[in-house]
Amino acid sequence: MFSRDEVLCRPSAVPAASGVYGWWFRGLLALIDTAECRKHGGLALLYAGISPRRPPASGQAASRQDVRHRLWMRYAGNAEGSTLRKTLGCLLAGQLGIQLRRVGSGRRKTFADGEQLLSAWMSQNAFVSWVIRERPWELEHDLLGAVDLPLNLEGNTGHRFHPVLTQARAWPGPGALPRQMRCRSCLTPAGAAVSAPAVRTISARCEQRQPRYLNLGHGPVRS
Repeated sequence: MFSRDEVLCRPSAVPAASGVYGWWFRGLLALIDTAECRKHGGLALLYAGISPRRPPASGQAASRQDVRHRLWMRYAGNAEGSTLRKTLGCLLAGQLGIQLRRVGSGRRKTFADGEQLLSAWMSQNAFVSWVIRERPWELEHDLLGAVDLPLNLEGNTGHRFHPVLTQARAWPGPGALPRQMRCRSCLTPAGAAVSAPAVRTISARCEQRQPRYLNLGHGPVRS
C-alpha cells in the first residue's frame, strides 16, 4: 500500500502507465458494512478505478491520462474533478465540518476550504495500490463483479450501498443526511426531545428503505 505522501512526492512512487488502481481505507470502516470487502493490514478495499478510460466508440483518440495522474488528482485535487473526493467529503461532512458548495459564478462545486481538511483525512486514512495493464478497461467489468466495492457508483448500481451513497452525495452538508437514512441515534440534535412513537415510526421508514445501512453517523446498523 502507498500513502498520499508517497504518491505526491517527486519522484512519485506511482508509474506513469495505464492500469487498475484500488483505494484502501480505515477511517470509513465505522460508516460502511465491510464484511464482504477485501481486507489487508486493518484496511478495507472500498473503491477501484482504471486509467485511462475505454477509448470512445466514435474512434476518437483515447485519453492520455495514466494511473499516476489519476491518483494525484484524487489526493490533491478537489470534489469537482474527483468523484471519489466528492463521495468521501459527503460521507464525512459531519465529522469534518465541511460542505459541498458552488464556487464562482458557474456550476462548479467543491468543499472550498474544506478540501484541505479532506486531504488531511485522506493522508491518514486512504491508501492505494495498483496493477499495470495496457488495456485496463478490459478488467473493469470483471472487477466490479468479483470484488465488493461499496464506494463505486458507475457500473455498480446493483450494490446494496448504491442507493445510500447516491443520497449521501445529494445531501452534502454537515449533518444533512435525509431523515430516511438515519436511525434512532441520528434522528435529532443532541438534547432534543422526541417521543418514543415518533422514533419508532421514523426508524421503520428507514429500515424499509435500506435495512443494511441505517446509520452513517454512528456505525452500520443491521436490521
